[in-house]
This record gives sequence, C-alpha cells and structure tokens, in this order.
Amino acid sequence: MVQCEMCGTETGSPKTVKIEGAELEVCGDCADFGTEVRTEETSSTSTKYSTSSSSSGSSSSSSSSTSGSSGGGGGSGSRRDMFDEMDEVVQDYDDRIRDARESEGLTQEELADRLNEKSSLIRKLERGDVLPSDTVQRKLEKSLGVSLSAAGGGDDGEWSSDSAGGGTTLGDVVKRKD
Repeated sequence: MVQCEMCGTETGSPKTVKIEGAELEVCGDCADFGTEVRTEETSSTSTKYSTSSSSSGSSSSSSSSTSGSSGGGGGSGSRRDMFDEMDEVVQDYDDRIRDARESEGLTQEELADRLNEKSSLIRKLERGDVLPSDTVQRKLEKSLGVSLSAAGGGDDGEWSSDSAGGGTTLGDVVKRKD
C-alpha cells in the first residue's frame, strides 16, 4: 500500500495528479484537487521521476547523467537540493556592511561607485531592508574584506538542540482525523 502524498492515507491504487504544477501520487479523494496525468507505460521499471518518454534506455540514462539534478535515473544517487548549495546570509549583515564601510572611511555613495551598484541599494542593505544578491554579496565581501555568509550551519545546530530538549512538539498537540 502506498501513502497519499497529500493527505497521508493509505491507498492501494494511487493516481498521478498534477496539482499547482507538481505531480503527486494521491488517493481517489485527493485526485479531485488537480488534473490526472496520463503516462504511457513503456516499462514496468519506470519511476515517477523519469523525464524521458522514449523506450530506449541508453538515451534516457545518458541525458539524465549529464543533466545533473534535473531528475531521471533510477534513484541510485541521492537527489540534490538547490538549497544545499546556497550560502545563508548572517543575520547582522547590515551592521557588518556599515561597520566595514565606516572603518574604511567611505560614504555610501563611494562604496556604491566602487561596487558599480546604486547608492540606494547600499542604503537598503545597511538598513536591513533587502538581502544582498549573490553577486552583490561577493562584491561586498571582496571590497570590504568582510564575511556575510553563515558558514558551518550554526542555525541547524541550535534548531536540533532546541527540539532535542524534550519540550512539547506539534505531534504531541495535534489530533489526527482518521
């Protein structure tokens, strides 16, 4: 038996349904929330992540190996998440930018000219109104000699220690409607 990816109930015959752009394996009740996807059954070993509808296995495997994390394949490797490769910006990035700029004796306009960015962007960054894009973050780090990325995932450690403290969790409070 398979579990419905939407409501969690056990179902013997899940349906592949497209709901808000995502293809899900759902039960008959949840199938009404989207449109059913008709797939051609070319082989019994196909997965729901396969991207090729052709029956030749060699072209499917070569395209999935070169495309990286676009899916496909037989699930032999772990799926890569785009968020694993992203650096998280530290919470006090605005103070770090302002302090580094002031320690070099630059005005916001002079720093903007040095980075080839608008001075309004520097003002917004120093107020904490916007997060720096990856390119602006790299420019700031190189020009001012500061680090704006949270290395080592310190927030993950704090999160796991809080949840391991034995406090009440959501699962302790919620009652399922079965």
